[in-house]
Formats: sequence, structure tokens, C-alpha cells
Amino acid sequence: MRMPIDITAVFKRHVKTVYRLCYSYFGNAADAEDATQATFMKLVAAPREFNDVEHEKAWLLACAANVCKDELKSARRMRAGDMPHDVPDAGATVETSDVLQAVLDLPEQYKDCVYLHYYEGYRAAEIAAMVGAPPSTVRNRLSDARKLLRAALGADT
Repeated sequence: MRMPIDITAVFKRHVKTVYRLCYSYFGNAADAEDATQATFMKLVAAPREFNDVEHEKAWLLACAANVCKDELKSARRMRAGDMPHDVPDAGATVETSDVLQAVLDLPEQYKDCVYLHYYEGYRAAEIAAMVGAPPSTVRNRLSDARKLLRAALGADT
């Protein structure tokens, strides 16, 4: 059964999740906030009905990933060059910031899968539907990402 959309409720339910995904792409709060806003503006501009809350969340995460990828490819971002990332929270441990930086440094094809699997708890089949790839590709990307993270962080982590 399709649910009528209440954009305010959708925003309240998913803004933190969308923001975290956007932050995983950019590594700084300002760009993550801009991409989060752009994601919800797409929903405002073209409201749609969702089957359930999970369908709603999956659509928003796929939309947010596309917004982030488009921004990363944009000419404006290319001209801006590499800006320094935000300083981690004072309470963050060195290991946490090292892991976050290693995830942020992963090639783009791995970031979506890593975020959706480890931070949002989605299974490979669910991620496959969101990113438009076969489940086996998602599993391979997760495996490759783990190898890259082990190499970046050292074998003891």
C-alpha cells in the first residue's frame, strides 16, 4: 500500500541518515549540509509516494549518493581544489579519525557500499538495489574495501 507523503515527517525521519551519507563523501560539515539540503529539495520539487518507510529511506539514500557524486564531479568543485577537512571532534579518538579518514580516502565505488553496509546495516542484496549493481558486485566491493582499509590502517587493526 502506498503512503501519502508528509515531507516534514520524511525529513525528521531521515535527515541524520542522509547527512551521515553525505558527510562520508565530503568529509566536512558544510558540503554535507548542502548535499543533504539538495537531496530533500529534490523530494520537495517532485513529491512521490513510497511503499513504506524503508522504500522512502532507500530512495533518499540513493538520491543523496547521486547528489554527492554530481557535486564531486562539478566544475565548481574542481576549481575549488582540495579544501582541508573539518577538524574531528575533540572527543574523537585517534583511531576513529584514522578509520574515518581511511573510509573517506576509499575510491568512490566503495564508499556507498561501505557506508550502507557498516553504518546503516543494509545487506548486500538491499545495497545492490540502491546502487544499481548485482549483489555479487556489492559483496566484491565490500571485500575489496576491507582489504584497502586493512592496508591503509595497518594489519594490526
